[in-house]
Amino acid sequence: MIPLFRFFSCFPLWVAHAVGWVCGWGVFAASGVYRRRFLANARQAGMAWRQWRGAVGAAGQLVAELPRLWFGRPVAVQWDGAEHIDAALAHGRGVVFLTPHLGCFEVTAQAYARRFGQPDKLGQPMTVLYRPPRKAWLNALVTTARSRPGLATAPTTLAGVKQLIQALKQGQCVGLLPDQVPPMGLGLWVPFFGREAYTMTLSTRLAQQTGATILIAWGERLAWGSGYRIHVEPLPQALPADAAQGAAAVNRAMEGLVRLCPQQYLWGYARYKSPRQDP
Repeated sequence: MIPLFRFFSCFPLWVAHAVGWVCGWGVFAASGVYRRRFLANARQAGMAWRQWRGAVGAAGQLVAELPRLWFGRPVAVQWDGAEHIDAALAHGRGVVFLTPHLGCFEVTAQAYARRFGQPDKLGQPMTVLYRPPRKAWLNALVTTARSRPGLATAPTTLAGVKQLIQALKQGQCVGLLPDQVPPMGLGLWVPFFGREAYTMTLSTRLAQQTGATILIAWGERLAWGSGYRIHVEPLPQALPADAAQGAAAVNRAMEGLVRLCPQQYLWGYARYKSPRQDP
């Protein structure tokens, strides 16, 4: 699979996005289960069709751009709010980046590693929490693709959480998908767009244990394959010490981001599913 991904990584980004857009609509039309979940999640958030329709093609673009991002030449990136990263790194207690399933979440960590993750640039590396694929070949592909200077990965296990804590205590950065359903025991049921969703409490725990700064970051996919714009901003308010209140505050912050750009949110993600039993 890696040679195949390397082959597709040679195509221009606009070609990948065009193919992805067509595939996104094709899957939406062909899969009733996916379509019903997509529409149910969008309606739960109060989105009208003109707000969510762009997300149908964007979901396909999310997949089609992976070969280029993983194995191709670096893509063009613009920054909005990079000064928040400079200030957080100067604080010296580590940074927790919260990146929802919005836009291209793969490019945010890559862009950080390229600009801020190199020691010779007075930066700090980033460790990204991810759920290892169950298939061995896919896990090997993802691990190979995401390995790069300034960027490491940690699995969604207790060992992975310890890895994140250690990185923050060294003044480094970690990246989380706060709207990803964590394994049983690593989250709480709190509202997301008015419906109970199993939500990780990890961001609150990490901030409490290490004193790290929490920033929100997401990668906007620009039109016609012209690249991405990374948006960075602090949380609207400090996270409460209570785990449930902290998780609810994170969900409200993620809702605010989604409302800004619903046409690039991954509405087909099973956000309201029950967590799996094994960590």
